[in-house]
Amino acid sequence: MGSDHYFSASPRSNASTRTISVRLAGRDLELSTAAGVFSPEHLDQGTSLLLDTVPAPPATGDLLDLGTGWGPIALSLALQAPEATVWAVDVNERALDLVRRNAARLGLTNINAVLPSDVPDGVAFGTIWSNPPIRVGKQELHAMLELWLPRLADDATAWLVVAKHLGAESLQRWLGDGLGLDVERAANSKGFRVLTAGRRAA
Repeated sequence: MGSDHYFSASPRSNASTRTISVRLAGRDLELSTAAGVFSPEHLDQGTSLLLDTVPAPPATGDLLDLGTGWGPIALSLALQAPEATVWAVDVNERALDLVRRNAARLGLTNINAVLPSDVPDGVAFGTIWSNPPIRVGKQELHAMLELWLPRLADDATAWLVVAKHLGAESLQRWLGDGLGLDVERAANSKGFRVLTAGRRAA
């Protein structure tokens, strides 16, 4: 990338690490964020809507937060499903470091904060929760979802939050027509849509 984005692998900006107050999984928490990651000053509206919409995750198995940022989704999964293994995936090394710090602060040992290439090929996910990085562009976004959504376990569901003005409608159509998934609109609020996607019945 020519400029410093939250989806840059190694942000060049000064980290300016800070502590913010957030409420996740019914708990009031103090967590670390930094410049060069997505929404460093607060829990963004899209992620908040997603977390308010999703059902409880599976209690065990492998769960995926795709595009984890500083970790609110992964931390929520880990707090709700302490016996599960949560994969917090991002290309941004600073984001992954923040997730590891936040997990340690909360005493969570069931989060693997890793690069996409570090997830073993054979892992299938009991659910995927994601506020995907729409601003990487449609081609890169589609490539990312083509890689990860087929790794849903049988009968598992992905939950994605997308801003309406950034292409929620077209993404919903593509998930159905392009990936052949069953797609539904689970929530629609404050300019965001939460989409669910799963395998079509045989």
